[in-house]
Amino acid sequence: MKAEIFSYSTVIKEHHLDTFGHVNNATYLELLEEARWEFLTISGFGLQVIQDTHIGPVVLECTIKFLKELLLRQTISITSQIVTYDKKIGTMQQKIFVDNVVCCDAHMTFGLFDLRQRKLILPSAAWLSAIGVSD
Repeated sequence: MKAEIFSYSTVIKEHHLDTFGHVNNATYLELLEEARWEFLTISGFGLQVIQDTHIGPVVLECTIKFLKELLLRQTISITSQIVTYDKKIGTMQQKIFVDNVVCCDAHMTFGLFDLRQRKLILPSAAWLSAIGVSD
């Protein structure tokens, strides 16, 4: 399997910070999700498609390593890449960088969920294309 790497950049703002003056651990999940939504949207599988088809991604598991704190007004870059996709279950690696230094390394297990049947389904060609997977 060959998977494309998607990149997304943003700036750490005041609302991202906790009382220690750095990004709160829960906010890392929000930033990672923001990056995933951005690449899904630009790849043609955004919220409108999910609402129209009643099919969309769900996170099943997440592991995060916090390697370096993120601070106010830093520009961060988040990379997202599918690592595996076996039957109904995929894995993705996401990394947050500041100045080419890895600050966070996250691994997500996910699936494609049919909202009508309320169950995971096999990935469609359109879905695989949207997440950058090709043979």
